[in-house]
Amino acid sequence: MASGGAVRDVGSKAELDAAVAGARAAAVHFWAGWCEASKQMDEVFAHLAVDFPHAAFLRVEAEEQPEISEAYGVTAVPYFVFCKEGKTVDTLEGANPASLANKVAKIAGPASVAESAVPASLGVAAGPAVLEKVQELAQRNGSSAAESTNTGSLPDTLNKRLEHLVNSHPVFLFMKGTPEQPRCGFSRKVVDILKQEGVNFGSFDILTDNDVREGMKKFSNWPTFPQLYCKGELLGGCDIVVAMHDSGELKDVFEEHNIPLKPQGSKSVEAVEHEAPSGKAGAVSEPVLTDAQKARLASLVNSSPVMVFIKGSPEEPKCGFSGKLVHILKQENIPFSSFDILSDDEVRQGLKVFSNWPSYPQLYIKGELVGGSDIVMEMHKSGELKKVLSEKGVIAKETLEDRVKALISSAPVMLFMKGSPDAPRCGFSSKVVNALKKEGISFGSFDILSDEEVRQGLKTYSNWPTFPQLYYKSELIGGCDIILEMERSGELKSTLSE
Repeated sequence: MASGGAVRDVGSKAELDAAVAGARAAAVHFWAGWCEASKQMDEVFAHLAVDFPHAAFLRVEAEEQPEISEAYGVTAVPYFVFCKEGKTVDTLEGANPASLANKVAKIAGPASVAESAVPASLGVAAGPAVLEKVQELAQRNGSSAAESTNTGSLPDTLNKRLEHLVNSHPVFLFMKGTPEQPRCGFSRKVVDILKQEGVNFGSFDILTDNDVREGMKKFSNWPTFPQLYCKGELLGGCDIVVAMHDSGELKDVFEEHNIPLKPQGSKSVEAVEHEAPSGKAGAVSEPVLTDAQKARLASLVNSSPVMVFIKGSPEEPKCGFSGKLVHILKQENIPFSSFDILSDDEVRQGLKVFSNWPSYPQLYIKGELVGGSDIVMEMHKSGELKKVLSEKGVIAKETLEDRVKALISSAPVMLFMKGSPDAPRCGFSSKVVNALKKEGISFGSFDILSDEEVRQGLKTYSNWPTFPQLYYKSELIGGCDIILEMERSGELKSTLSE
């Protein structure tokens, strides 16, 4: 089946399945009327349908067709799915006309384009209709036709620097800290996965350069870190990388892009621009622990269900990181034991090797390393720390109702929404965020897409079936319609500041 140059709106999953199954090549655009980027990309999509008349071009309104969106894992718009012979072969999230044209050409273009080892440029991939539309959009957005629409607001020098960074290695990671010393749990997870995959990768510590940190958010149209790139293309953040790794898709991507995989145990990381001091070149032998040392360290880490190795004591910590960790454990009312690594250099040096963790403090739960102060802080903020402790049987398991109550009371004004205030993932959430910002009301938020248990539990707790939900001093105010009505009547600000 060919689309004949027209985009077809799809009204059901059965209709979409039939259309995809009946087409040699198909592209599906998930969009939303409230999203400006969706509208712009829809124009590009329509012109691609003209340039590639033998492919099926299908359009789904994401929020009106939740069954289809859920089936294809759509959590943000614009989002594109590319199918060949009835099977999904690629996806694209975000507003990037060049990538859209390239991916369409890969499934629908002539063999000289689709089979090329080098990614097609926009000019090669797209026909005259889409080129004209991309140039028009670029001019409308105040950027050159050669630039991606999401980098037009960056200074030219910074944009060139970021382009150089993302293309400096076939696989490149923007992270907090370094591969040897990650400064957040999410960065550590991605580093561990890349090491498991045996991939050689470059990295940049975004904590060392705020221009790069803020610039990459715009450059990639991705608000958080870490960010993983392959051959200059953003793969995603921690959750996406973990999911791709677990499914085997990550290895497939590396093989598809001819990324060499190293044997287990070989060096696979290279820091960029902010490397560790020189003088460590050449073969460096790893310290080897004796059986007696291993036995002593194993005994220490298992000497208490919750064990911390810190500088100083809980009453008198001798470094800020140790003090921060102790404070979190006390705040959570978690019973723990401690060991002062300043009092025993053999333990201090040996534990670095034993745990493969180079710094202090170190937190262990039931003999397993959790991490240092930054990771524990992150787990504390997200509620993951208590969850791990309850799963390990260290503290009584927190009920879902207890967790929901704690989240509701975590800020005077608390919004449960789809996405984040900076990147809402549904029109209703976006409207409520805009209303609160317009009134100058500070508020906390929770992305219900990130936790299905909380999402369902909140519906029961509040007896309110939809999202967003706004709470003030732990009392439900209402959803989108109520908030907008309160804004129009002038009641919103006064109600939320009583």
